[in-house]
Amino acid sequence: MNFAAQIKIPATYMRGGTSKGVFFKLEDLPQAAQVAGEARDKILLRVIGSPDPYGKQIDGMGGATSSTSKTVILAKSDVPNHDVNYLFGQVSIDKAFVDWSGNCGNLTAAVGSFAISNGLVDAARIPENGICTVRIWQQNIQKTIIAHVPIQNGQVQEMGDFELDGVTFPAAEVQIEFLDPADEGEDGGAMFPTGNVVDTLHVPDIGDFQATFINAGIPTIFLNAEDIGYTGTELQEAMNSDNAALARFETIRAYGAVQMGLIQDVSEAASRQHTPKIAFVSKPKTYTSSSGKVVNHDDVDLLVRALSMGKLHHAMMGTTAVAIGTAAAIPNTLVNLAAGGGEREAVRFGHPSGTLRVGAQAIQDTHGQWQVKKAIMSRSARVLMEGWVRIPADTF
Repeated sequence: MNFAAQIKIPATYMRGGTSKGVFFKLEDLPQAAQVAGEARDKILLRVIGSPDPYGKQIDGMGGATSSTSKTVILAKSDVPNHDVNYLFGQVSIDKAFVDWSGNCGNLTAAVGSFAISNGLVDAARIPENGICTVRIWQQNIQKTIIAHVPIQNGQVQEMGDFELDGVTFPAAEVQIEFLDPADEGEDGGAMFPTGNVVDTLHVPDIGDFQATFINAGIPTIFLNAEDIGYTGTELQEAMNSDNAALARFETIRAYGAVQMGLIQDVSEAASRQHTPKIAFVSKPKTYTSSSGKVVNHDDVDLLVRALSMGKLHHAMMGTTAVAIGTAAAIPNTLVNLAAGGGEREAVRFGHPSGTLRVGAQAIQDTHGQWQVKKAIMSRSARVLMEGWVRIPADTF
């Protein structure tokens, strides 16, 4: 009996923010995977170890959570005034599916570092010491992101004293700017896809809820914690062991996706796991984070808990943080009201692992439509391993 040999593909395993994933240069992928399609998806699934009915991804690089089942493909940009094209694939853990519908804000922090270290940024743009500004074209959402990457002696500086809740060790700070983060959509004005900052979301057999639907960073559904029976101080253990509650959230998410116009029928939500996100907010309360650190009510403007790929996230997705900052800047959204209302250009919110600050500036145009030109937050990134990843030659 003949057995397929293994092939090896150059790859880098990186942490970006509170996520980690496998990074590839487009040109290093097998020829069939250098274009979108079945071959690419099969390769990435095999690299990560999916689909895995055991939910562990033992036979791959994935870590069996939404934060660690991620892939990134980078190439020199063909978009004027950009350095690198960034394509993100969220790999399902238990299904043969790669979701290309959105960005990963956390891994964005590692894109600039990888691009500099792998020759995707022109050498003339890299200082000997200082900050390298990397202009990223995010292909999934067709948006510009700017990463400010520290450089020391001509190399990416990874070590530093910047602490990010949800990450054990300090590292160098990477400031990320999400330019024009709201999705304008085909009709030119869909930051709030319904036209309202607050809507009623009707979910059959579950109830009616106030909701803010927003397309900024990533399509997100915000609910009030109290309306759905939570306090806003919940940690992963309490929620992710409650299968009935998770199923309820998924049903709410599916109906919200329909109301946002992202899908036509709730049945389509199963094949669109990455977007929209669903999150719930509450006014500040004192709680103990997952690390044992006490977050005092006067340390934060509001509390936010968000679900990703059907589970409560251990910290906060970067793109959802953009949605939080954007919604907080716009009066009378549920996020803004939880933070105390009024006009604001930044919020610090509490999440399961601690706190995070995100800034956004919102203005109204002459037609009364809200616009946000930039959202800013700080993350960090580090190479964990580099070399080759191996997969069976008959994978694709």
